[in-house]
Amino acid sequence: MTNNDDEDDIPSLSAESLKALQEFLAEQSLKENKLQNHLSSCGDSLIGTSDFEENWQLSQFWYDDFTAQVLSNEISRAAGGSGKIALISCPTLYKPVKHLCGSNEVLLFEFDKRFSLYGSDFVFYDYNEPIAVPNDLAKSCDVIVLDPPFLSEECLQKTAVTVKFLAKDKIILCTGAAMERLAEKLLGVKKCKFEPRHKNNLANEFSCYANYNFDEFVTNNKEKT
Repeated sequence: MTNNDDEDDIPSLSAESLKALQEFLAEQSLKENKLQNHLSSCGDSLIGTSDFEENWQLSQFWYDDFTAQVLSNEISRAAGGSGKIALISCPTLYKPVKHLCGSNEVLLFEFDKRFSLYGSDFVFYDYNEPIAVPNDLAKSCDVIVLDPPFLSEECLQKTAVTVKFLAKDKIILCTGAAMERLAEKLLGVKKCKFEPRHKNNLANEFSCYANYNFDEFVTNNKEKT
């Protein structure tokens, strides 16, 4: 086979497809530049997930504002003024939790390195390496909120290993309703009445679970407001 034959085997884009690809890449580059300009002008404390597009390849789906508010209020109440808070694979919550819990240590365990902009609050996390987290965090987190990125038994099982390593007290889990039995078995959590929602609706039924009476406090919170 000649070199010319090899070249003939290499697929090539049509002019129309090439133009569409170039336009897409240009648009992504423009968005990235706008984001970087915004981040440099506003400072880390004002950066929220609204500044980032969901990466569906990483199975990212941002909570809607109501869900983020309910969860953040309960996290703040449960942690008190000094409890350490761990947010695992739920970057939507970082900004509102940080706002409400200024005196608490809030750690975001996240695979997406875009969120390393949160500085020392960011802990790179890959659920495939569940105990590849700082040893000094063992049994140190008063409130842990987790939202495993993939709706699979393997993902929940591995993330649960991380939770058990970090957990000191309360656990709040947001995941598919199909995970109910496994979630109870692995983490001792029960399904709550509260139903988390997303800005972009998910096809799978989504639920909230906790290892304490989450609904009682959320209901009381609503009655007071």
